[in-house]
Amino acid sequence: MSVLSDRWIKKMAIEKEMIKPFVSEQKQDKVISYGLSSFGYDARVSNEFKIFTDVDSAIVDPKNFKSNSFVSRKVDECIIPPNSFVLASTVEYFKIPKDVLVICLGKSTYARCGIIVNVTPLEPGWEGHVTLEFSNTTPLPAKIYANEGAAQFIFLKGNEEPSITYDKRNGRYMKQSGVTLPKV
Repeated sequence: MSVLSDRWIKKMAIEKEMIKPFVSEQKQDKVISYGLSSFGYDARVSNEFKIFTDVDSAIVDPKNFKSNSFVSRKVDECIIPPNSFVLASTVEYFKIPKDVLVICLGKSTYARCGIIVNVTPLEPGWEGHVTLEFSNTTPLPAKIYANEGAAQFIFLKGNEEPSITYDKRNGRYMKQSGVTLPKV
């Protein structure tokens, strides 16, 4: 398994629309950086956020998820309450090749502020907007900036195409758009 370079990412983004919209260079002028990097792609967070709240004393249950567990906001800056988290999605739509696995790491700018970004791997054959989880590990409110960098995606090429890809097994998060809530 090898990590794929900026040349490969750019070629696939242009020829196969693997990332759309695609930014072919790092944008970093007074923003949290995003776009193509040496061995990855820094995706942006959209302006749609689902902020978790306990106003209705809801229980977060992945098998029986209730919409009253959060409030929805469409904003340029999202405030995450202390010791809480927010769901958002990438601006970019990804189409993952059938012989590639993508892992995601949060931006160091957020990590240094106690804001952790979590994303599960993007499996071979998956496509959609990526749902991002931002956890505020601090006792203070924390701010997320829409349309700026959120996380870096690293592309790993497998030694061959797997026998079952995400699209072939009809994965429940295939072609998701916007913030997608838990499904069982």
